[in-house]
Amino acid sequence: MGNRKKTAADARKQANKTRYFARLMDYPTSPRKMRLVADLIRGMDANKALDVLQFTSKAAALPMSKLLKSAISNFEQKSGLRADEASLFVSEVFVDQSKTLKRVQPSPQGRAHRVRKRSNHVTLAVAPKTSAEILTDTENA
Repeated sequence: MGNRKKTAADARKQANKTRYFARLMDYPTSPRKMRLVADLIRGMDANKALDVLQFTSKAAALPMSKLLKSAISNFEQKSGLRADEASLFVSEVFVDQSKTLKRVQPSPQGRAHRVRKRSNHVTLAVAPKTSAEILTDTENA
């Protein structure tokens, strides 16, 4: 590995030590359906997002809530603080397309239709609110 790539990789690793995130890889649902749930919780407080996910009727809400709990647990392990004390919020959520399984569905008169079984990757990051953000939230409420 060249020197430039090594310094960039080291900088990325150092930055990830202060990020608190969890990843869900190759989940077998379409990215479009998962993005609907991701849009619901983006920017919310972590506890409020868990409540929203619990009462959402979408099937993608269950793996998203597990992922959020995992990110909160990662925060608690890395920082040594409790999630309640830090007033966590969902700083970023994004859904990327993963592999697509191509299957064949038989159809009349000897034809066949292609069925695409899509899957996705989800990355969810949480961050503690700074004191300035907490003050602006209480003023807006």
